[in-house]
Amino acid sequence: MERERIEAYFADKEPLLIDAVKRLVSIDSTEGEPAPGAPFGPGPAAALDEALKIAAEWGLIPTNHEGYVGAADLNDKEDALHILGHLDVVGPGEGWTVTPPFSPIVSDGLIYGRGTDDDKGPVAASLLAMKAVKDLGVPLTKNCKVLMGTNEESGSGDIAWYFARHPFAPATFTPDSGFPVINTEKGALRPTFTRSWPEQAGLPRLRWLHGGIRFNVLPGDASAAVEGLTMYDVQPFARKVTAHTGITFTFASEDGLTVIRAKGTGSHAAFPQGGNNAITGLVTLLCELPLAPGGARAALDDLNALLPHGDYEGRALGIAQEEPVAGPLTLAFSLLEVNDTGLKGTFDSRVPLCATEDNCLKVAKAAFEAKGFTFEGVQQKPHHTPADSDFVKTLLRRYEEYTGLKGECLSTGGGTYVHDIPGGVAFGCSMPGFDTHLHGADECARISDLMLSAKMFAHIIIDMCA
Repeated sequence: MERERIEAYFADKEPLLIDAVKRLVSIDSTEGEPAPGAPFGPGPAAALDEALKIAAEWGLIPTNHEGYVGAADLNDKEDALHILGHLDVVGPGEGWTVTPPFSPIVSDGLIYGRGTDDDKGPVAASLLAMKAVKDLGVPLTKNCKVLMGTNEESGSGDIAWYFARHPFAPATFTPDSGFPVINTEKGALRPTFTRSWPEQAGLPRLRWLHGGIRFNVLPGDASAAVEGLTMYDVQPFARKVTAHTGITFTFASEDGLTVIRAKGTGSHAAFPQGGNNAITGLVTLLCELPLAPGGARAALDDLNALLPHGDYEGRALGIAQEEPVAGPLTLAFSLLEVNDTGLKGTFDSRVPLCATEDNCLKVAKAAFEAKGFTFEGVQQKPHHTPADSDFVKTLLRRYEEYTGLKGECLSTGGGTYVHDIPGGVAFGCSMPGFDTHLHGADECARISDLMLSAKMFAHIIIDMCA
């Protein structure tokens, strides 16, 4: 009976969902400079304001928690369920073909734009599920709260701030991944390494290198400038490297330097095999060039040995490992800056349940320090919620009921908002096998998946709060 009422309610709600997603995606909510009431910049703050407006329009109870987190409540009763999403996004990047990243459009049942999948579309679906329960007049004994964060993509300081001041709910899920249920998340090792050297005068030499946009994005673009070599000198080496790596290069003469731009394929750092790393491709090329001996050349050679192109499992570092629940360790070299006198870089490694500081962090640190780099970082523990918990069983039951597919628990290398929340899991919003171009160009969500998610979420709210 409940499902029939839910299906009937959602029969004409697709335009409402699409409008809400477009309103949120139209706002560039990448992290910016903090300001009063906007701890992560004006973009995330504007997206939060808009989401709270939508919540109020839909009859929910909105609260802005000092710009860190927004909450939408069904009622004023005790929380039984938290649904945890985020409104900040990664940078737009390059290569968009369907629409500019903050000009959402609908085409062939898909809605395109930065944040449609990660995580504004799922937030809108969650709010619509709350509206459904309210409009259907289901008697509730407990409250469901949708929490909307503003800093998930660069540290989750928003949620740490919120839960330092508010209690956890007995059950929490985040629609910030995929179906069915993700109950295991890898830990993480994201160190920063540096190295310095005296400025050299001998030519040819590297003058600068810029690569990466965020620690958790495998970069599809990187650039460098060399002095003392023309683009015609570099091109034969570039053709060789392209044939080996698939990274393509373009060239320009600027201010007496040859600027080299490397083009690969960006991806989420948790799934580096899905991309082609422009940083490591560019470093490979620079190591092929006849640069004069010096500090920069030596540092590039050592980096190339520690983090070679195509090594997404940390084999060269000596930290490759795997186990059956979380799978293999992954590694993405995500940030690198080089100037005349030094470099600074970061890699993002997602580590399985078997990873310890002894067999991971300490091994990587020793490898870098043996080649003269500094190495600073901590290793984050993995997250695991038992598959036989009543909450997980409820999620899987509704998933099977609404999709007709087999429900199961999965693991991911992508850390979600529930990583540090007891008993939390990821649930939705993309269906298995659908590529949303997460963190890449032409990010999209399938509208039918968002609608199906909203229906399931509504039923789960009733399960947990009625």
